Amino acid sequence: MSDVMRISASNAAAEEAFARPGIELEGKRLSEVLRDFPLHAAFEKAIKDRQTSEVRVEIVGGERRIYDVMVSPLGLSEKYAAIGVFYEVTRVERLERVRQEFLSNISHELRTPLTSILAFVETLEEGAIEDEENSRRFLGVIKKNAQRMHVLIDDISELSSIEAGNVEVKIGKVDARKMAVELIASLSALAVGHSVDLSTDIAENTFIEADSLRFQQMLSNLVENAIKFNRRGGSVKISCSVESDQYVVSVSDTGEGISNEHAHRIFERFYRIDKARSREVGGTGLGLAIVKHLARLHGGEVSVSSKPGSGSTFSVFLPKH
Repeated sequence: MSDVMRISASNAAAEEAFARPGIELEGKRLSEVLRDFPLHAAFEKAIKDRQTSEVRVEIVGGERRIYDVMVSPLGLSEKYAAIGVFYEVTRVERLERVRQEFLSNISHELRTPLTSILAFVETLEEGAIEDEENSRRFLGVIKKNAQRMHVLIDDISELSSIEAGNVEVKIGKVDARKMAVELIASLSALAVGHSVDLSTDIAENTFIEADSLRFQQMLSNLVENAIKFNRRGGSVKISCSVESDQYVVSVSDTGEGISNEHAHRIFERFYRIDKARSREVGGTGLGLAIVKHLARLHGGEVSVSSKPGSGSTFSVFLPKH
């Protein structure tokens, strides 16, 4: 870097990150390549005052990139120069934001039932325990909120294990109709409680290639969601089709539907369309994220097709092996 702030040398990584197609960095003014005042000031400080400094540079273009830059004085014969070492921290920053959002969501989701539990315990301690009718009702509320916390912690643990790569899938032949019928039987009480009809149109001897336990987990999460967020008197249907290179397992409901605004984010952790209703029906906001990750562990994918007022269809696509 010379006294007119021109780039005198750069490595291949810098060329790839900052050079325009067909144009080399060498000989260019720093301001032509990076318009960042703190960065320019750091180079001037290194050249004129012979001092080292650190700055953060954020580049907003086709893709947002963030760099931590160490700028130090450099002696080249009789000329004054400076060298800048760029460390890209874009991914680290993104992961840190995800971590902070995750912790914020967890604390919020745990605080709500915990606050309720503490409030009812205090009420019981202050004398309500002597009122048998109310004390039983309060204990019921405490139990419900404790169970909600238990389910949330289980889902967090499951999702963390999947994302950490600690979950493996063992592909085998799964009887899709048998799995659907068993699931309908196990969720019948939940369906009755929400006045929702469960059915399947999967034909006999329809086999897919999947991990039996993980497939059951995906299907269960989708059907439970379809029941909880359905209309009273609505229905949920489990279907399966076999295409040339993949199996498509779908769960359709007659609920309120999902707008495009929410559809592309519905598989994110803790993302909810209606937070109040999610808490009312006991959703953790992690079920669909777990389905997404389990589908991808199989080499597949999950999607949703929906229109407001016309219900939704969630489909899991699993490859043939």
